[in-house]
Amino acid sequence: MVDVSVVLPTMNEEEAIKVILPKIKEVLGKMRISYEIVVVDKSNDNTPKISQELGARVIRQEGKGYGDAYLLGFENAKGKIIVMMDPDGSYDPEDIPKILEPILNGRADFVMGSRLRGEIDDGAMPWLHRRIGNPLLTWILNFLFKANISDAHCGMRAITKEALEKLPLKCKGMEFASEMVIEAVKAGLRIEEVPIRYHERIGESKLSSFRDGWRHLRLMLLYSPSHLFLLPGIFLLGMGVLFMGYAYLINPERLHTLILGSALTLLGFQVLSFGISAKVYAVKEGFEKPSKLTGFFIRYSVLEEGLLVGGIMFLIGIILGIYIFLQWRASGYGELFMLREAVLVLTLTTLGISVMFFSFFVSIYMLKGER
Repeated sequence: MVDVSVVLPTMNEEEAIKVILPKIKEVLGKMRISYEIVVVDKSNDNTPKISQELGARVIRQEGKGYGDAYLLGFENAKGKIIVMMDPDGSYDPEDIPKILEPILNGRADFVMGSRLRGEIDDGAMPWLHRRIGNPLLTWILNFLFKANISDAHCGMRAITKEALEKLPLKCKGMEFASEMVIEAVKAGLRIEEVPIRYHERIGESKLSSFRDGWRHLRLMLLYSPSHLFLLPGIFLLGMGVLFMGYAYLINPERLHTLILGSALTLLGFQVLSFGISAKVYAVKEGFEKPSKLTGFFIRYSVLEEGLLVGGIMFLIGIILGIYIFLQWRASGYGELFMLREAVLVLTLTTLGISVMFFSFFVSIYMLKGER
């Protein structure tokens, strides 16, 4: 095993690679450590040939995507520490010692470069990325996962092989950069950031600002069911119950408010049930640690309790519905005058059925453990 593996994902970078590889070798040579350079290549130009001639070990990427390239590179890397950087000249090999220093001194398991706290050359980063995209996505990641970093999508990083093995990384695309940070936080790795320089890249950029930005945001939301489902579900359900209570008990003339409250109540429960299901699934698959919320819903008796609660709600709704029907029949099937009660029937019966099916759905997750 060597001390450091530098993993470079390449696709048609023949102009940049002939500049970057000699610089990397020079920097690591001065550090007097054993190293290797692993180029994961999906090019149709001379990038792999030039890389081999300059001493790199080239691995052909059969799949596609930024994340896929790194996963393949990690699998083949032999170093105790792995350095990640783009091979297009945007990251400076002279910053490699700064990236490695916190790990070599035992302070960190995972080190990220920060372009926003370092130096960015004119024209190196588009204004949209520098002032809006990167700061906004980094803020969202910090808010959702408490990462406390300044540049979540910086591609220059270093991580120990031991720490890397703790991360269940699987994303194939550009969102891999966010996934790595999220999993590092969840695994409790010691993360440190160092300011680095960012240069204008050599050659044509392969990034798609809005598509790649959405993929990062999409991943962060899917990784955070509490913010995606639970909080909106609780808000909608609470507002629905509040509107229904106001329209039914305080101001009976507000029929439209009652209908809106019914709709919000049913929608809120559905969103909330999605969130609880996602949390339970994450716990059962080992993605999250159990909490009081998930602990309540993974109990064996949750199915029976849910059927009981949902059944009672449904039964009350049916009884009230029968009463309304009898009153309607007694009036000679004329105009339906108990509209408020009818809305309540609709809400109770629908909610009762939803609770029962939700109980079955959550209980399905228990089958794996029971078997």
